[in-house]
Amino acid sequence: MNKLCRKIKLDSENTSIMLAICLIMVYVSPLFILGENAHIRVHDNLDSNIAWYKVLKNSGQLFGGIHSEIPQVINGLPRNAFGTEFSGIQWLHHLFPSMLAYALSQIITRLFAFLGMYLLIKRHFVKAEEARPIRVWVSLAFALTPFWPSGMLSTLGMPLALWAFMNIREGRYSWKEWLTLILLPLYSSFVLGFFFFLFMMGLLWVRDLLVKRKLNGVFFSSIVLMTVIYLLIEYRLVDSLVFPDAPTSRNEFVSSTLGFWHTIRLIGKNYFLGHTHVLTLHTLVIVPLSFIVIGFLWKKKERNEADKRYFYLFIFNILLSTWYAFWFYKGWQPLKERFSLLNTFNFARFHFLRPLVIYLMFAVGAFILWQKGKRWKSFVKICLIVQLIVLFCANDEIVYRVAGKPSVKEFYATEQFKEIADYIGKPKSSYRVASIGIHPAIAQYNGFYTLDTYNNFYPLTYKHEFRRIIAGELNKSPTLKKYFDQWGGRCYLFVAELGKHYEFKKDSKVKIHHLQLNTNVFKQMGGRYIFSAVPILNAKENHLELKKTFNQKDSAWKIYLYQVM
Repeated sequence: MNKLCRKIKLDSENTSIMLAICLIMVYVSPLFILGENAHIRVHDNLDSNIAWYKVLKNSGQLFGGIHSEIPQVINGLPRNAFGTEFSGIQWLHHLFPSMLAYALSQIITRLFAFLGMYLLIKRHFVKAEEARPIRVWVSLAFALTPFWPSGMLSTLGMPLALWAFMNIREGRYSWKEWLTLILLPLYSSFVLGFFFFLFMMGLLWVRDLLVKRKLNGVFFSSIVLMTVIYLLIEYRLVDSLVFPDAPTSRNEFVSSTLGFWHTIRLIGKNYFLGHTHVLTLHTLVIVPLSFIVIGFLWKKKERNEADKRYFYLFIFNILLSTWYAFWFYKGWQPLKERFSLLNTFNFARFHFLRPLVIYLMFAVGAFILWQKGKRWKSFVKICLIVQLIVLFCANDEIVYRVAGKPSVKEFYATEQFKEIADYIGKPKSSYRVASIGIHPAIAQYNGFYTLDTYNNFYPLTYKHEFRRIIAGELNKSPTLKKYFDQWGGRCYLFVAELGKHYEFKKDSKVKIHHLQLNTNVFKQMGGRYIFSAVPILNAKENHLELKKTFNQKDSAWKIYLYQVM
């Protein structure tokens, strides 16, 4: 009878797992059904990474040397700026069209996120057979979080890595754990997640050494193994940071600008709302649940293992938000100016551990309440359902369509830019262009050679040269001046009248009245044409001539083509 009951429970759990996988497929399905008509994230996605993959593919420099350059961008962007060739997402975009590669990456990432979180919770955090709904549906919720697409498994792969490390640490492991640690670096990023994760694993090993007096050489070896694999894969990054040829745009980063009270406010914002690159959508359900659990634990005189783990996770979550906010506190700046690595490497990203921590809190906290009786079980089930509804409503197709963002096809407007190229009628490599009111990634995606770009790693000399073009506009806007001089990742033709806006769609009524560009410098750098999404009323004063206006039905933009005279 007991065997039969266990079999029924096991079958029920397997059924739930299959249902969860089906729901992941449903969640991702708009990408396959709609293709280029799908709506996806623009920021740090359409405006950059997807175009970069195509530029790199077309350049033939996937395996280019450390000192090679990509001539299509800023008259020679270092190949190292596009990242390693040993990244799975690079290969997806190298082998398949952009949207198919993007959709495949979404499925791969979300399936392994679900698998990793499920294995981790079941093996180490919520082991009770009766807690099947918590294991399955928290894992599904974690897999549906709107992660940064080009990060791949940089954050969503952490549960799988933690499962492997904890098994090795306990001495209960097989070849599966080691294979996990070897393969994960091929589909994740060291600097966008796993540097910080491995650092924490190192601290865990040190704790075991000091508190338990346990050397645990196998656990230490596993941390070293994964770290070495990352350093080998990211050899371009290592070379750029350790052996820089010349100063880059990162050398002028000024990240610590916040006063004390602004920093305190940022702690609260990060804790309750999260960050755009690691959105967890935990505000409505997980945060209230977490405080309910803490309320119970606070009154408890004796705490079991689950209680202690939850308490540690709760405190760690607060510390991560605090560290993130205080990294931008202006008190750090003198130290950052003295040690350039503190500017060129973003140590605030320890908060990239928060998706893992928050959803482990969700699982452990839900289980603590689950054990309190029938009513609390019902409450937990409601929380799981509501959290899944929140995540499904946050699907990119819903969010960006409702927000009025262009589809992928409308954004890159390939037919429109082919028409522009045909009108110009010269090899694209023979002239340079720049854009106003739209992202330069659009021109890059369509094969044009651009003087402007969005990249946080390019020669500092180029940044200073390009600045001469827009100096007049920067002087009119302290906000833009600070934005460019203290960061400069967006090396754009900024216009004070437009501000920090780069997506003026064809229905826009905006016009530029007082443009002030140094078109002589623009021309000296090879610039011949400007693609503007809005009309420039004083074009002649800037030695610009309107050649033609392009308005295509499948494009989000109306492009005014100006030639430098």
